Amino acid sequence: MELQILWAALIMYVLAGSLSIISFVMQRKPERTILAFLVLGVVLHTTAIALRWERMGHGPYITMFEALSSGIWNLLLVYTLVYWRIPAIRATAAIVTPILFLMMGWMMLFPPSEVGHKPVVYHTIWLYIHIGFAKAFISTVFIAVGISGIILSRRTEYGEIRFAHLPNDSRLDDLSFRFMAVAMIFQTLMLITGAIWAQDAWGRYWDWDPLETWAFITWLLVIFSLHLRHTYKTAPRTGALLVISVFIMAFVVFFGVPFVSTDFHQGVGRS
Repeated sequence: MELQILWAALIMYVLAGSLSIISFVMQRKPERTILAFLVLGVVLHTTAIALRWERMGHGPYITMFEALSSGIWNLLLVYTLVYWRIPAIRATAAIVTPILFLMMGWMMLFPPSEVGHKPVVYHTIWLYIHIGFAKAFISTVFIAVGISGIILSRRTEYGEIRFAHLPNDSRLDDLSFRFMAVAMIFQTLMLITGAIWAQDAWGRYWDWDPLETWAFITWLLVIFSLHLRHTYKTAPRTGALLVISVFIMAFVVFFGVPFVSTDFHQGVGRS
């Protein structure tokens, strides 16, 4: 049952994304319909995750299928809330949905029936707090990526025409980096709570394993991008490239390093 509900959620996401791309090309604004598809998709996806959680006895963070499913869910949950509350970012749906389509296709390469092992060190409230801040971080950067995509698209004649009704690049750049500032707070809290969890689980706050190291490098990149933009008043296009570089780094760290590392700090449940 949970898989059928999950596929139904993915269909809603595809409808929302396809409609946003079509509306961009045709210069239409079916924003309420897109929002309805997004909300319905998130509700269905939440139900599917809850059913799997109850059946498996652990959250959606052990196998690669679960990590990608929960990653898609949290990106769209935050994006749907912002889409509803901030009209200025609604045009970004045509920019960000292709990223989600790629994640959905990637998720389908992994067997949903795979059962991962939940290590003893995962039995702590700090795990959920740590993961929660991590997901909030990447979701906030994801929104900034959509805004940055609009700024870069305006460098083309086609994008300039399609996004002419939106605020100018300077205002969009300011909005993008406001999201990046919030993302920096979430990531800082992610590192702190991760260190507390590590102390509770392994008796050390930090060990410079690959995931910790790359997470710290990503944090430095976020700080660097904010500092550069604030100190040198970078052009909107430069700011947009900085945002996208942060997202690429964070995406690789979240969905790559934990699943290829042979060290104990694993995204998959290995004892």
